[in-house]
Amino acid sequence: MSRRTEEIPQNDHDPTGTAQGEPDGDRPDGLAKPAVATAEGPVAAADGPGSDRQRPARSWEAVRHLLVRLHFYAGVLVAPFLLVAALTGLAYTFTPQLDQLLYGDQLRVERVGDAPRPLAEQIAAARAAYPEGTVASVVTPPDPEDTTRVVLAVPELGEKQRTVFVDPYTAEVRGELTTWFGSTPLTTWLDDLHRNLNLGETGRLYSEVAASWLGVTVLGGLVLWLGRSRGQRAKSARGALLPDRKARGVRRTRSWHAATGVWLALALLFLSATGLTWSNYAGERFGRLLDAVNGTAPALDTALPGAEAPVEDHSDHAGHGGGEATADADPADFDAALTAARDAGLGGTVVVTPAADAASAWTVAQNDNVWPVHYDRVAVDASSGEITSRTYWADHPALSKLSKLGVQGHMGVLFGVVNQIVLGLVALGLTTVIVWGYRMWWQRRPTRDDRRALVGRAPERGAWRRLPLPVLVLGIPAVIALGWALPVLGVTLAGFLVVDVVAGAVRRHRTA
Repeated sequence: MSRRTEEIPQNDHDPTGTAQGEPDGDRPDGLAKPAVATAEGPVAAADGPGSDRQRPARSWEAVRHLLVRLHFYAGVLVAPFLLVAALTGLAYTFTPQLDQLLYGDQLRVERVGDAPRPLAEQIAAARAAYPEGTVASVVTPPDPEDTTRVVLAVPELGEKQRTVFVDPYTAEVRGELTTWFGSTPLTTWLDDLHRNLNLGETGRLYSEVAASWLGVTVLGGLVLWLGRSRGQRAKSARGALLPDRKARGVRRTRSWHAATGVWLALALLFLSATGLTWSNYAGERFGRLLDAVNGTAPALDTALPGAEAPVEDHSDHAGHGGGEATADADPADFDAALTAARDAGLGGTVVVTPAADAASAWTVAQNDNVWPVHYDRVAVDASSGEITSRTYWADHPALSKLSKLGVQGHMGVLFGVVNQIVLGLVALGLTTVIVWGYRMWWQRRPTRDDRRALVGRAPERGAWRRLPLPVLVLGIPAVIALGWALPVLGVTLAGFLVVDVVAGAVRRHRTA
């Protein structure tokens, strides 16, 4: 047996990685190529020309080897995207507090009495200060110390709006901001940074790459860590959930990396799934699924009785003031629509949107995103105060509810401050897991005088050739289906395979 083989630690329960300073760096599992029969079958000691190497027998252990290689490449190549997503998401999570610091004068007021002024007075004050554009919607204060938001559609702003903030008790205008679907300039900027790095539609590919591979990386890491076969520690819950403090070098780093990943797994899978629902390509596939199973939110019929041209309301974002009214509605009609909605049971903060035309009703929609959420909507004939149509949150299909709640949880608003704290901890945890992953790569570098490198080498190639036939028969169609459902994942995986094949060909050429 060679010197390198003799130096292999025999009591290591994890076959991936060597401790810093160990002699072998050829393989990231720290093992020299075996010159004896292994679980995969007889293997010759050399790969060079003239060797009588025999193909190893198919083995379930090859599944683990393939996962190790996939997890390694995903960690090295996709981790930068995940790191950016974690840090930008961490910044976005605390936008409510940042908004209060920057825009507190516009957002908050001192409560004076119990009864706010009529909406007509508040709208009149906003229009006197800012006569440009038309009133697209009015958002009532979420809390007694919040301002009323009069949202103006201004053609020069494009898809953005001008939101005027009015003291509900005095009808005093507190200021205005250019908003996007109700978000302040800071929140809009951080939202774009997290979604597309402020690069527009092209930049959205980064976040979809991160969301697509996050789930794959987490699941692969769980299988590798929980499926370890060596050592009693691997068989205990404590060994899976807590790092091994007795370990040293790369094994210690790996135990912190893996144990932290186990604790974060459910949250990371949730963020991956919810992030994909509104991504470019996977989100479009998800929309098709909702349509196919009738899982979309019910539409509110805004056609007035007897109208010739019924109009469906598609304003799921109506709560953010994205309307495009062509002329200002009578401010008194806002109070009439609000009174009718309150009488119909719509409590909390609501968004009052004027009718699109004479044949359509006004809409009043609850906009309470904190659990328990309230998303009932009514269509109101402002002239008579009659409710012409209504949709209930309780009647939304299950998939529609899960999608809506998942988005709110992903944004950190569903459970208030608790939601923010959890997301902040998850973002910090993911950051540390990524840093530990790169540290392991560095720790596995060769350190012998005659064989040095900056980082460790990738896991061995060719594990797919040793996969059991059932895995190939079921796995290939499953990967193709996953690539169709998550197109960015499929394309990048194909790219990894091409790079891997080219790298293998170059290495064989150099060896020959």
